[in-house]
Amino acid sequence: QVQLEESGGGLVQPGGFHRLSCVASGPIFMINAMGWYRQAPGKQRELVAFLPNGGPTMYADSVKGRFILSRDGAWNTATLQMNNLKPEDTAVYYCTARIVPGGSESGDSEFWGQGTQVTVSS
Repeated sequence: QVQLEESGGGLVQPGGFHRLSCVASGPIFMINAMGWYRQAPGKQRELVAFLPNGGPTMYADSVKGRFILSRDGAWNTATLQMNNLKPEDTAVYYCTARIVPGGSESGDSEFWGQGTQVTVSS
């Protein structure tokens, strides 16, 4: 099956930097977009960054100028570089992608990773 595998969660000091990675694998015909959402306890899941093929990248106002989303040349990997981290960045981060599965006669569907915890604390 199609899978999104996230890596890079962990404990980070305030003001520090960190990197998350997501790799899409499985029977994939095409990936049309990849990005990251996050969800803190008791809060709604919110957009962090999202990059359709060809751009432009969309960022939440709270992370603009601090986070950078990039995708590799094969367009199957989404990397989130997080800089100047704040305690309010603490959340479970979820990779998402719009994917056309191999053999599908329909358009793309939304896929999600399992989530990875990022904690910003002293």
